[in-house]
This record gives sequence, C-alpha cells and structure tokens, in this order.
Amino acid sequence: MKVSIVGVTGYSGLELVRLLNNHPNVTIVSVHATRDIGQKLSNIYSYLKGVCDLPIEVFDSQAIMAKSDLVFFATPSGVAKELSADFVKADFPVIDLSGDHRLPAETYQKWYGKEPAEQEILNQFTYGLTDFTYVAGKKWIANPGCYATATSMALIPLIQAQAIDLKSIIVDAKSGLTGAGKVLSESSHFVNVHDNYVTYKVNRHQHIPEIVQTLKQFDSQLDHIQFSTSLLPVNRGIMATCYVQLKEGVTEDDIKQAYQKAYADKPFVRLQSSLPELHNVISSNFTDIGFAYNSVTNILTVVSVIDNLVKGAAGQAMQNMNLMFGFEETAGFMRIPSYL
Repeated sequence: MKVSIVGVTGYSGLELVRLLNNHPNVTIVSVHATRDIGQKLSNIYSYLKGVCDLPIEVFDSQAIMAKSDLVFFATPSGVAKELSADFVKADFPVIDLSGDHRLPAETYQKWYGKEPAEQEILNQFTYGLTDFTYVAGKKWIANPGCYATATSMALIPLIQAQAIDLKSIIVDAKSGLTGAGKVLSESSHFVNVHDNYVTYKVNRHQHIPEIVQTLKQFDSQLDHIQFSTSLLPVNRGIMATCYVQLKEGVTEDDIKQAYQKAYADKPFVRLQSSLPELHNVISSNFTDIGFAYNSVTNILTVVSVIDNLVKGAAGQAMQNMNLMFGFEETAGFMRIPSYL
C-alpha cells in the first residue's frame, strides 16, 4: 500500500516515517511540509539517509490522491481541518493525528480556540481509540491524543465494570517534552525544563473533553474528571496516574478481572503486577498498566504509561491503518522497547 505524510517534519511525522519504513505492506511515496520544499528529507535529518530520501513536496491534495492509497496528517491543530475536505469528498482515506476531527464543532472551538471543520466533514470521522473502536473498513480516522489515550486506557475497564464512583476520578498526567511539539516556547526552553517539573493547563487542557467524551460511551452518567498535566524533563513518554474510589463491595480481585477481561486479546496492552515505568514502553506501541489499592482510604491508584509519539500518536495511527485495511494488527510493530 502507498501512503503520504503531511506534516512530516514534526515529531509525529518523523515518527511515522520510522514506523512505516518497517511495515511489510507499506511504501511511503510522498512527504509534505510547509518549508524546505524540494529538499530531501534525509538532507535535513541525516539519520534518515538511506532510509527516506524523498524530497519534501508542497501540499497538493490531487497529487497525493493520484499516487497514494492513504494520507496521514501529522500537522498542528488547525491545519488538517482546512485540508481534509478534499479527501473526504473524494472518498479517499485519511488518518488525522491532530485534534481537528476528534470533537464536535462547538466543543473544539471552545477548547482549541480555533474555527472548527465543517460539521458535515466532522460527521464522517471515527474516533480511533484502537483497543475499543472497530475501525475495519472505515475511511476517515481521528487519531486520539496522547494524554487521552493513556488516561482512557487506564479508566475504561473500571467504568465498564461499574467498579468506581464516577465523581471520584482524579488524573495526574505527565508528559515528556516532545508532547509539547517542536515550536519553541518559554515553557520548553532548556533552562526552564532541565532539572525542573512544571504543571500546566490545570483544568484547561484540550484533551479533557476528548477523555470525557470517550469515557461517557461506557457510562453516560459520567460528567467530568479532575485532570492536571505536567512536563517531565525527558524526551518522550506519558504517565497517567489515576486515583478513583471503589464502590462498596468491589475487591482487588474484581479489579484484576476487569482489566484482564478488557485487555485479554489486545496485543499492545500489558498488565503489570507492579506500577509501570516509562522506560518499559519507550519507542514501542505498548500501553503498560498497573494498580495499587489502599484499603484504609478505599482509593485505587492506576498507572498507565505509553510513548507519546508512538501509542500516543504515530503508532496508534499505524495500528488504525492496520485494522482499517485488514493487515495484521501487529504488522510493522513488534520490536522490543528501547528501554535506555
């Protein structure tokens, strides 16, 4: 299958190049960006020499559709919503890694502060949380956000099992710096991040409505969660630490069974006997989940870790592609995490 990548010079775009290059059924035939047009991608990023020597092309929807079978958008929020309509109207498959097609128009405008895509276009997209969404045969996928993926994966089994007080959910999520994107800012400057720990966007992060929207599918009575985000002085990885109160009569064994039932046939979810750590998932598509119960407070702590650029972005996008087109779900993936 032939694919194109729009937004190839961002972190997620480059991660798509890395992953798709290892896929046995895929060839990258074009890469697109808004700068360095005509330059070989490998001239800009020398680690790609001999791996992806394609020239960077200006975006042209007709040219992409003429040479490809699928287009990935790895663009900043606010871009894909302007460019996706041509593909949808032409019945051409799209996987959008940005937030532009995840939320209803009114919600998107409130939380992203941008004009939304046309509702007619938004209605065509399926939210592709791969472990809980059937995407086989779908053509237009809104790939979930990184915080949303880690948090939803931690909480869905508990909500499915009706094991927790829905009003008790508190999430403390932490991300490596690549989660903030490549645009330089005061918050990502080395001297402000190195040997530091910064909490940001408390109650304001744009993934909050995405998480609530997803969790409501499993219990419509859920209205909100308490959610905070922090930056870790590491390159990549997300750790979502979730605190919930168990309903009366729910035991640790009930919790264990809920997770085993939810993830029994999921190749990229690993249930750990202890609380997981970031190093165990770096550069992989795995989600590692573990929990600990405090019988004194009746609080369950659940920790979910992912690589924000893989399972939180490019990896889940490729997993969605595999399921959409009938490839083996693990095709192109099964490598040991880098750990160090």
